[in-house]
Amino acid sequence: MKSLGKVFNKALQEETLSSDEISALLHISGGEGQQALFETARTLRHRYFDNFVGLYGFVYFSTYCRNDCSFCLYRRSNATCERYRKTTEEIVTASKFLAESGVNLIDLTMGEDPAYLNAGEKGYEQLVDIVRRVKNATGLPVMISPGVVPKEVLKELKEAGATWYACYQETHNHELFHKLRLHQSYEERWEIKEYARQIGMLIEEGLLVGVGEKLEDAVQSMHVMQELGADQVRAMTFVPQAGTPLAARVQTANHYELNLIAVMRILFPVCCIPASLDVEGIQGLNDRLDAGANIVTSIIPPLSGLQGVSQSTLDIAEGYRTVEGVRPLLSRLGLKPADNELYLSWLKRFEQHREGWKTKEAA
Repeated sequence: MKSLGKVFNKALQEETLSSDEISALLHISGGEGQQALFETARTLRHRYFDNFVGLYGFVYFSTYCRNDCSFCLYRRSNATCERYRKTTEEIVTASKFLAESGVNLIDLTMGEDPAYLNAGEKGYEQLVDIVRRVKNATGLPVMISPGVVPKEVLKELKEAGATWYACYQETHNHELFHKLRLHQSYEERWEIKEYARQIGMLIEEGLLVGVGEKLEDAVQSMHVMQELGADQVRAMTFVPQAGTPLAARVQTANHYELNLIAVMRILFPVCCIPASLDVEGIQGLNDRLDAGANIVTSIIPPLSGLQGVSQSTLDIAEGYRTVEGVRPLLSRLGLKPADNELYLSWLKRFEQHREGWKTKEAA
């Protein structure tokens, strides 16, 4: 604990941590050490975000996918899952409901649906139109997560109103990547994120936890995400899915995800870090916020026919995955939902922080 104290002090001074120091923090297992880790992360969160938390509305508008990822319920070959493809009107209606409920951002997510990605210009035009109409209807920042798209299409999505681009590697170990994202290109997925950064989009990058990665893989990922200049970073525990090659895998306890959230806060103090409702629902939100997260993600309108990803139906019909559902918990933790003006000020700060990185890289 004494040596860890020096690392915590470096973290609070926002000094660069070595790979060994990052590894030591990730190794912490329970007790005073973990509580000190979380307290350090919360102190840094408060430094940049005070006691405010952002809220993201989640519209998973198509569960069709051209890929066959070994971890995903909606992999192309899985015949056991229920699939749907929402109309543009349904997407806009759900987005307006979320905006009126008090979210700060609309997260438009889909599987890599051939109807949008393999249907020529018509499919891409429909995707761009969805972003434009959601932006116009809500006035909120939009995050788009369509998988890999051509560069010119990503530019059109930005021009239509998409502020954020999310396209996760899930791991930065190339061998493990190819076991998870079967028959996909690591480089292609990475390069489209770099292009998104070049054209001025904000980027979310993420790790999937409990899929066979080693601790040194997580350390490597931290460095790689810093090099990318990600503005939002996340870690999510893998939930085994029926009808997939990893269905029988035992789910990892959440303490490692919590360590990752806390270490991400230390390494990315100015960035957004999600506490997802998509792993343990409202029950797991407390721990993730306690570890230093500052965004509640996967807020889904009840009775909308929309689903989550890892836990496709958990807490949705009951209304717990709503703004009103999470407010009482935030209040108990001494946290408050950010209003839209405050959230937009964070986005401006990310852009300024990125300009600082460009200056640093040029030097």
